[in-house]
Amino acid sequence: MARHVYACPLRWADMDAYGHVNNVVFLRYLEEARIDFLFRPDKDFQQGSVVARHEIDYKRQLVHRHAPVSIELWVTQIRAASFTLAYEVKDADEVYVSARTVIVPFDFEAQRPRRITAEEKSFLEEYRDDGDGAGALAA
Repeated sequence: MARHVYACPLRWADMDAYGHVNNVVFLRYLEEARIDFLFRPDKDFQQGSVVARHEIDYKRQLVHRHAPVSIELWVTQIRAASFTLAYEVKDADEVYVSARTVIVPFDFEAQRPRRITAEEKSFLEEYRDDGDGAGALAA
């Protein structure tokens, strides 16, 4: 199975009063990885999509540093009008966060959900793994 890997930079402002990356910031990290995955020049969801659901499991503290953290992303489910992404925010030997996001393709002109196109489905299938991976959330 292929996984998309995004090197996410940490910012000084990402820390909270306790000196670790704030829990809310992880949603931004997931968004950055998701945009890097979905909106590439060769394959993209420019017709539009919206987030329908997030699930996050915080496993370890992540403290600020200069080196980026890796976000691995893959597809766990593809339906006619939605798909689910799984993520691990990690280093080689540490998983900080496991997460999932349900994405709904959306027609912004009509203001309603739409079906996944054949091209989008083909792209998503390249990254599909029905399992959640070692550190991701259980179904």
